[in-house]
Formats: sequence, structure tokens, C-alpha cells
Amino acid sequence: MKVLVPVKRVIDYNVKAKVKADGSGVDLANVKMSMNPFDEIAVEEAIRLKEKGVAEEVVVVSIGVKQAAETLRTALAMGADRAILVVAADDVHQDIEPLAVAKILKAVVDQEQPKLVIAGKQAIDNDMNATGQMLAALLGWGQATFASKLELAGDAVQVTREVDGGLQTIEVKLPAIVTADLRLNEPRYASLPNIMKAKKKPLDDKTAADYGVDVTPRLTVVKTTEPEGRKAGIKVGSVDELVAKLKEAGVV
Repeated sequence: MKVLVPVKRVIDYNVKAKVKADGSGVDLANVKMSMNPFDEIAVEEAIRLKEKGVAEEVVVVSIGVKQAAETLRTALAMGADRAILVVAADDVHQDIEPLAVAKILKAVVDQEQPKLVIAGKQAIDNDMNATGQMLAALLGWGQATFASKLELAGDAVQVTREVDGGLQTIEVKLPAIVTADLRLNEPRYASLPNIMKAKKKPLDDKTAADYGVDVTPRLTVVKTTEPEGRKAGIKVGSVDELVAKLKEAGVV
């Protein structure tokens, strides 16, 4: 069985993002970029399936700028077999919208014919949480989102999902789309030997035009602002004063 994993290049989660002076978006100049954390979890899960002998090949794909090749090399160093880079933008500040990404991924799926697609539930830069669902709709496949546990059982996959009321276990027939949540696994660190081996693994370069997909944005960012800073707290001298302040704030 072949497993396909989409990965996205985003600002490293340890970096504090800064808004550009003109408010048109987040400043990405000289900022450390990494693999989206949820996508990293998806890559780890696919590799574990291969190590169990369930999957035969793990293919990773990234859609965006040419610099995303570095992100794909990271996935290859973790244990993926080969990679596909679809260059869909020249400007690092241009974010390819979920629908365009889903259309390209559908074309990739049509060519690669995987039985399972494991994706991160969302990207930490735009928090859209839409690509996996859109891809499932375009393919007509079953989907299981927010997966915290995944087990293959014959021609189906059992997925434990994190929902508001707790945990929900569902079974989806293959082929299927699964989106990974935070508690699915703990991604491994790539060892130096594997990093060196990753440089020799195949990475195919494609463009959005190769798949006949128009990536022209349908959304316009009107304004980007930083969140308001927290207001300074106050010190109280007694429990009575604390209760009075809580009443003023409407807490009690």
C-alpha cells in the first residue's frame, strides 16, 4: 500500500511572527521556516505504518515555493521514500489557498494512486483546517479528521477522533483521507546519516500548470494586525478586596 503525505513550509513554531509595517501580512524575511507540526505528525504516522509492514511506500508532496524542497528533504530524512515538489508561487508571502492545494493534491493522487492520504489537520500559519476535507470531497473518498489514533484493519482504517465530548472511534473504508491531530504520535528526529541519505532520494519538480490548476487567489487580505497586549494586573490587599474586584469584573 502506498501512503501520500502533504506537507507545508511554515514559520517555525518557536518563532514569534511579526506583522509587516504596511499591515499586508506577516513578515517572512530572514525568518526560520520549518515543516508544519501537524504535517510532521502525519509523516511520522506514515513511516510507522511502513515500519509495521502495512505500507510499502511513503510519498511526501509540498505545494508552494521552491524553498519547500528543504521541508521535503526533512521528511525524506525522517524516512519517507520520495518527494514531489509542486512550485505554485514565486513569492514566499503568497499562500496557496486550500481549494487550489486540494485540486493539485487530487491530480497527484490520480497519478500516484495511494490507498491512504495522511495530512495534518491544519497549518499553523493560516489555521484554515480545510484542505483534507476539500480533498476528500474532490476525490469522493471517506475521511476521518482530528485523528489521535490510527489502525489499519483489512480494507479499512479505524480512527479515534478527538471531539468536544471526548473520543470517537470510526471506521473508514480505503481509500481514505485522514487528518492528524496533536496526540497521534511524537515525531522522530532525523539522524545525521539519514539526513545525508535524504539528499540522494528522488525529489520530482512540478508546477501547478503541470496539473492544470489555477492558483490565482480568491481571497484578499484586507489587513493584518498583531493581537492586543495583555493589560497589566493589579495587586489586592485582602480576600475581601479580591472578591470585590471579581464582582466588578462580573466573574462572581
